[in-house]
Amino acid sequence: MLDIIQTTRKPEDYQLGQIKGLLEYGASPRATLALKQAAKAHAFIRGRYFVNPQDIKDVCLPILRHRLRLSYEAEAENLTTDAVIRQILDTLPIP
Repeated sequence: MLDIIQTTRKPEDYQLGQIKGLLEYGASPRATLALKQAAKAHAFIRGRYFVNPQDIKDVCLPILRHRLRLSYEAEAENLTTDAVIRQILDTLPIP
């Protein structure tokens, strides 16, 4: 979970240097808290008392979508925050 958030701030540390120019700024520390709470709620709704990686993936888009700011270059290429988040999720290894 922390790797996802950190990747939005320093993508080059996670072999995602290609998205560095796409973000004005990444997710804040409060995004980490929101992601954790949403993943816990998602797991509970699914009948579990523990969070698994799929819970985190399932709530990433709605939690992070409005917490990332795309650069002008990304907007000019008609990219969306969802596309950037999906690229992060597809690239990071699942623990």
